[in-house]
Amino acid sequence: MPVLDLLPDSAAVEDGALAIGGVRASELADEFGTPLVAYCEATLRAQARAYRAAAPEALVAYGSKAFPNLALLRLFAEEGLGADVSTLGELELARRAGVPGERLVVHGNNKSDEELRTAAEAGADLVVLDALDEVERAAAAGVRRVLVRVTSGIEADTHEAIRTGHHGSKFGLPPEEAVEALRRTAAAGLDPAGLHVHIGSQLLETQAARMAVEWLGAFAAACRTELGGWEPAVVDLGGGLGVRHVEDEEPPSVEEFVSELLQRLERAWDLHGLPQPLVVLEPGRSLVGRAGVALYRVGAVKRASEATTYVAVDGGMSDNPRPQLYGARYTAVLADRADEPGEHAYTVTGKNCEEEVLVRRVLLPEPRRGDVLAIPAAGAYTLAMSSNYNLLPRPAAVLVGDGEARLIRRRETLDEVLSLESP
Repeated sequence: MPVLDLLPDSAAVEDGALAIGGVRASELADEFGTPLVAYCEATLRAQARAYRAAAPEALVAYGSKAFPNLALLRLFAEEGLGADVSTLGELELARRAGVPGERLVVHGNNKSDEELRTAAEAGADLVVLDALDEVERAAAAGVRRVLVRVTSGIEADTHEAIRTGHHGSKFGLPPEEAVEALRRTAAAGLDPAGLHVHIGSQLLETQAARMAVEWLGAFAAACRTELGGWEPAVVDLGGGLGVRHVEDEEPPSVEEFVSELLQRLERAWDLHGLPQPLVVLEPGRSLVGRAGVALYRVGAVKRASEATTYVAVDGGMSDNPRPQLYGARYTAVLADRADEPGEHAYTVTGKNCEEEVLVRRVLLPEPRRGDVLAIPAAGAYTLAMSSNYNLLPRPAAVLVGDGEARLIRRRETLDEVLSLESP
């Protein structure tokens, strides 16, 4: 069954029914309602350990924007990971999860003074400067150790909405301004620990990332010349490793991706006579994406034309806007008929007031109202980007393992959604 390759490590089809972590998907839907995202604990821990094994000397900081969740941050902290945060909310969540300051990396292209002060109070080891005016503001806020994010000009082979290293990106500083930021840190009393580069998200090959590492080596050598011998003690290579959402995607494994980057870094640094730095990695999607399965209830099944039959589910772009925002692709399976062959191609849509498509033309046995539909590889940037469009409450999330499920984010109630309205 090819779709099993896209599901979490613990997923299995037992008597025709999909199970995750030893619990049937339909039982999860019955107990916790739908839409629901079920996270496999075994997969989360395996991915964290894969990063630690591939880069044992590096700081691996979970890119929490992929799914900012207290239980997941605590789980990753148990595995020795830190947290990459970019807002006051993400920073506060990491603090409540007990992530120590020495494992906190603080980002943001438009940091407020409050965010900078809170980062300093939290003892965040690294604050990534993303604009020239942040140099003096970070110092005034009590920040001490910083990285400077530089824009490499290398365009990743991914959707333009999730490219971040190209010329003109809102993230980071062009090379000449990055040098100026480093020059100004000394006068401001900051410790310029090193450099940060990140070229984009959902990377399915290593070429662009390798090029960015090689470019960064040359840039670091140029900084040494420009800044009177300064050399980066820390190099943050960001994240970006993609996951398989559909069968024809083939991203490298964590080991392949990280090993390639570290080998290129070592060679580039040796080429320019630079001392090997401490490496920081910021994986997000590759930690949580495949671990999460989205579960929905089928409602209307409607033949719209000779070519299109819609299967409408009880969620949609309000809980997963990725297909609408940047053409993300998914597949699907009927949870209690997972071993039945697909009879026809169906288009999975939601209940939001848009021509929304969650899954385009997936082969399924004939869906029926009340069926549970499972969408694999939905653990990243779904709940994180969810909204209350059409006043739909945001879904719940559970953590599943060893035959048990634990609620890690409860479903919003309609009263909560309406509570911000003024009478």
